[in-house]
Amino acid sequence: MSVGLLHLDAINPTLCLVLTAAFIIVNRLVAGKARFLPPGPRPLPVVGNIFGIRVNEPWITYKEWAQIHGNIVYSRLFGQEIIILNSEEVAKDLLERRSYNYSDRPQYITTDLFGWSFHLGHHSYGNEFRQKRRQFHQAFHTKAALKYRPIQLRRVNQLLVHLLETPENYVNHLQTLSASIIMEVTYGYDPAPNHDHLVALVERATAMFINENTADKAIIINALPFLQYIPHWFPGANFQRKALQCQNLTAEMIEAPFQYTKQSIAAGTAIPSMLYDLFSRMTEDDPSYELLMKSSTATAFSSGSETSSSLLKVFVLAMLFNPDVQRKAQLEIDAVVGRKRLPDFSDRPSLPYVEAVFRETLRWCPVSPLGVPHATTNDDNFEGYFIPKAGATIVANIWFVAMAQNDDKYPEPSKYKPERFFTADGKLNDDTVGFVFGFGRRICVGRHIADATAWAAIVSILAVFNVTKAKDEHGDDIEVIPQWTDGVTIHPLPFPCCFEPRLRGMTSVDLSQMMQS
Repeated sequence: MSVGLLHLDAINPTLCLVLTAAFIIVNRLVAGKARFLPPGPRPLPVVGNIFGIRVNEPWITYKEWAQIHGNIVYSRLFGQEIIILNSEEVAKDLLERRSYNYSDRPQYITTDLFGWSFHLGHHSYGNEFRQKRRQFHQAFHTKAALKYRPIQLRRVNQLLVHLLETPENYVNHLQTLSASIIMEVTYGYDPAPNHDHLVALVERATAMFINENTADKAIIINALPFLQYIPHWFPGANFQRKALQCQNLTAEMIEAPFQYTKQSIAAGTAIPSMLYDLFSRMTEDDPSYELLMKSSTATAFSSGSETSSSLLKVFVLAMLFNPDVQRKAQLEIDAVVGRKRLPDFSDRPSLPYVEAVFRETLRWCPVSPLGVPHATTNDDNFEGYFIPKAGATIVANIWFVAMAQNDDKYPEPSKYKPERFFTADGKLNDDTVGFVFGFGRRICVGRHIADATAWAAIVSILAVFNVTKAKDEHGDDIEVIPQWTDGVTIHPLPFPCCFEPRLRGMTSVDLSQMMQS
């Protein structure tokens, strides 16, 4: 045996591993210095920054990192590189002005595992994405959205009746409003006022997915892919059991309303809707196009309901804590609209303070604090920093710096102050808080529908009700300490409050007369 072979055989396997690991770490450090990655917390070997993140509230951690490292922060979770954007201007520079490179999505195992690969928001940027996006644009662009306004006002009127009759169920009423509008707009489906099967289905499937699929949790599963193969019956495999349950719920959520509309069209009873319009454009049976329609409409159905109802819950909480704001908005409505009819969309330009209340509700607690992560397509350089290609996750921290919680742009950001949206001469400024709907080619396509639904609900509730604190058995105010859900979309957990009619002794007949005026 040669001396060389004797030498190789004598090498300790442990030493080989140590030397290999050292080479990888040194190489990464050298590469990082050469590439000038953005600043960020020091990662641990292999696991990165996983132990430093609040998995259920990552935006809180990102805020703390931003205060130390600045507007663009680099971190790692296992092998996944994450760039956190803590400035609205930086987010626009990258996600809008360089959208050609930042319009992809990170691909997570959990998306397929939970049955949500159908959703447009999770698609890679490519032909299929563009096809579905085009379908959305045809149905929901600015002018197209106008034809849905009668539906929105009718459903808001139903909300007011429900709040008058059973105000203690306000959470369900707000969710029903959002779901009923999006279901009628998307499928031409009229859900039952209470306990509608399809409404309950989308709420359960959506809640389960968003609660279990923050980017941080998804990255952990991506880094440990063997976890997806653990059988659901295995002790401790709660994640797998939830995934299987969500798959079943999601499959029904996609199929059931689609078949309802398809059968209604065949029977000649269908009413105009997004899916009806898509079917009308089919010149012949095309299974691939039908599959595309099915996933597009399911995306609209599952997206619109959650965010709109979350925003309205935030509004109710804000009014509970800010009675002076509520009274000021009501005085404006009374002066412009009067007390004998309900506001409609034609009143919107004449109600600037109500508009400011709407914007401040968007800003005060963004219901999607991190939006949906973007991903890079190619290497990039920005302000001297290297942004790695092919799958680096780009997160816009909407909740924090220069967005919702920036002291420079929004002084005293934790306070609810609609006045911040007025200029010195008393006119509304041009800040529409549009960043809450996302950036660039990934901006929310249904934002015009969502905007109109939320505004109509807010102005109508203000016109008819005072939102006040609930009373205990002794007649004392019940103090509310807000608690919030976790996940990609957040909202306040149910809290006690009252919806007192502004017209003393108001009945459903009085309300009906206001609706007809």
